[in-house]
Amino acid sequence: DIRLKITFLGTGTSQGIPVIGSKHPVCLSNNSKDKRLRVSVMVSWDSYNYVIDCGPDFRQQMLANNVVKIDGILFTHEHSDEHADHTMGLDDIRPFFFRQGDIPIYAHERVVTSIKERFDYIFADENRYPGAPAVDINTIKNNKPFRIGNLMAIPVEAQHNRLQVFGFRIQDFVYLTDVKSMEKVEMEKIKGVNTLVVNALRIEPHHSHFNLEEALEFIDIVKPKTAYLTHISHLLGFHDEVEKLLPENVHLAYDNLVIEV
Repeated sequence: DIRLKITFLGTGTSQGIPVIGSKHPVCLSNNSKDKRLRVSVMVSWDSYNYVIDCGPDFRQQMLANNVVKIDGILFTHEHSDEHADHTMGLDDIRPFFFRQGDIPIYAHERVVTSIKERFDYIFADENRYPGAPAVDINTIKNNKPFRIGNLMAIPVEAQHNRLQVFGFRIQDFVYLTDVKSMEKVEMEKIKGVNTLVVNALRIEPHHSHFNLEEALEFIDIVKPKTAYLTHISHLLGFHDEVEKLLPENVHLAYDNLVIEV
């Protein structure tokens, strides 16, 4: 099997940590693992780099990890009624576009429509501004696997409150974020994987995200070899303290963590 390198570009919730103006102890922490940009990962192998989600911290994340080429962006979902932390960095693909040409994006048809509304200038046919980026649209249809580089990505459908979202399985790696529930048929796609990444927002229940208890229950059902928690808010607690409480095969992800699968 091809070895995947997973770079956690961001592991925070929609506001990131620290939250602007917050006096919460986690927001005031000096531990770098308690400082979290908006949630995203990069999956790399051979000469390929694919990013999952492109939030408002995208530019900073690319610079922090010395990324000079991306081969595409996979979107889990569009902006919701609450926030837009998964798509709002799309304008910052410009340096990649200038060097590489149109950047492939992969998303549900509904998400493509949303992106076109938010970034209409990227899709302009006439009077196109010469400095605008461009994308190559790849619509994920009927939840069917699709090719990225020389591998296949398998969409995994879940619910983010009332909003459909995609996770993705690439070989023996699964990435899920903004998940609150999942049908059994979708869960079967990911059971027993080597590495699972899943959201765990906080201790208290939340209407559209797994809290810590729900994330651990989900992990217990899927039974991956190793699991990492992401999309973390300051309300989950200090990284080092929470890490000590987790099962042996479960870890808190943190920004710029790199693992191999």
